[in-house]
Amino acid sequence: MAETAHNASSQARQRKNASTDLHDEQDGQEREPLQIKKLLSLADGTLLIIGMIIGSGIFISPKGVLSYSGSVGAALIIWAACGIFSMLGALCMAELGTTIPKFGGEYIYIHEAFGALPAFLYLWVLMVILKPTTQAIIMLTFAEYVVYPVFIECDETSLLTKRLLAVAGILFLTFVNVLSVRWSAHLTNILSYSKLLATFIIIITGVYYLAKGYTDNFEDSFAGTTKSVGDIALAMYSGLWAYSGWNVLNNVTEEMKNIKRYIPLSSTVQTFAQKTLGVMAWVMPLFVALSTLGAANASIFTAGRVYFSGAREGQLPDVVAMIHIRRRTPVPAILINCVVALIMVQISDIDTLTTYFSFISWLVTGIAVAGLITLRWTKPNLPRPIKLPIFIPALFVVMSLFLVIVPFYTRPIVSSIGVGLTLTGVPLYFLGVLYKRKRMRLLSNILGSITWLSQVFLEVSITDART
Repeated sequence: MAETAHNASSQARQRKNASTDLHDEQDGQEREPLQIKKLLSLADGTLLIIGMIIGSGIFISPKGVLSYSGSVGAALIIWAACGIFSMLGALCMAELGTTIPKFGGEYIYIHEAFGALPAFLYLWVLMVILKPTTQAIIMLTFAEYVVYPVFIECDETSLLTKRLLAVAGILFLTFVNVLSVRWSAHLTNILSYSKLLATFIIIITGVYYLAKGYTDNFEDSFAGTTKSVGDIALAMYSGLWAYSGWNVLNNVTEEMKNIKRYIPLSSTVQTFAQKTLGVMAWVMPLFVALSTLGAANASIFTAGRVYFSGAREGQLPDVVAMIHIRRRTPVPAILINCVVALIMVQISDIDTLTTYFSFISWLVTGIAVAGLITLRWTKPNLPRPIKLPIFIPALFVVMSLFLVIVPFYTRPIVSSIGVGLTLTGVPLYFLGVLYKRKRMRLLSNILGSITWLSQVFLEVSITDART
């Protein structure tokens, strides 16, 4: 048995390096290290973050904040609170990112601070639910907005049409991210500029109407404010979903007061455009469609890197840690994300899945920032180009706990189901990671064959160094 296992291991190693060896022979010269190329400039990174922040949420979440807060005044305070919370989180992530300069984001931070099991549970939830579900929702929103100028007289676009457009969008963005890091960055940059333009249109229009005296909503602006802690938490969920500080100015137009909780997602922008832009109302849905496309592209870009990082840590199959031998993109990781996202597009009740995991996403972020505090004690000698006062991460962790604990009080069943689904990753961890060397021979052969086929048909290979 030992000899058989040794032979199987040797064959797997030979398969893993087959495509790279062939590539070297064809070149006839020394090959540069096979690594993911770091091609993003500071401007690219900034626009990538803008692309992730200003997605569909900036245009459709105002109704959620206003509905749960109960009044215009309370809604604006919640937007400001979300802005402060987001700023604190961004500062904490800046310290973590410069202290641990590796691919993987929160996954790597949790792994470094708390070990393999918590990191795997985050990776499990992110890979199976959070990233694909988010991308599916964003692309369905894209489909709804992109067809609106064409079918402006129709009451509702068919679900099949929206699903087909969402599928086409996911496939297109996957192709771009597989093809080139630079192409993906260029697309993100272009779409980020378009969404900034859309945001400025809303801001300028809002300021214009305020200057003309449309201030009725600010008279007795706190009337009807909710007294429920649970509603405040839900309002913050809506604001933090895709927060930007400019959202405060996005919400001053008079039509926001009349938007109710259960109207279609696109009604916020459509109502705003129809009431303020007249014959040019079709421009805003188009801008929002471009904005959602950019957010989905940024999400796919980051998802591939997180899965790639998880595989390099030994928590996913080896093939996920491979990159294209010429394009230097994590093709298998990106394709896995694509497949799960396409499945999620077909689920009609995606909102329920998102509800299950909304609080978990903040739990994960809170744990990652708690890791910052832990690393201050366990690894005090790590280089820290950015080092915050300790009260900033501590305050962020406390605020994250509020967002995690309150839903257990207000919506215990939904929150418990979310935790239960997350914990399904525990047996997978022990079966597939902790006892990786003791897997059944059949499973090892299947994974080895998948790896070999991926190398042959996708032209991928394992990286030469951990970067």
